[in-house]
Amino acid sequence: MEFTVIYNDKKINKSSDNENLIIKDVLDEMELSSETIVSKKNGDIVIEESSIEDGDEIQFIQIIYGG
Repeated sequence: MEFTVIYNDKKINKSSDNENLIIKDVLDEMELSSETIVSKKNGDIVIEESSIEDGDEIQFIQIIYGG
């Protein structure tokens, strides 16, 4: 399976033999916290338990905190 990850304006093409891959797996691999990241799959906001399928585009958006 092949998919694209977008993070910090960089597109990364990834592949995996794991057919049960979920968003959280990719977050963990990239050492990103789901508490500070919004995940989008093919343009729609999704939860970290969402599955990834061949050809998907996954985008991670950093949440900015401030006061």
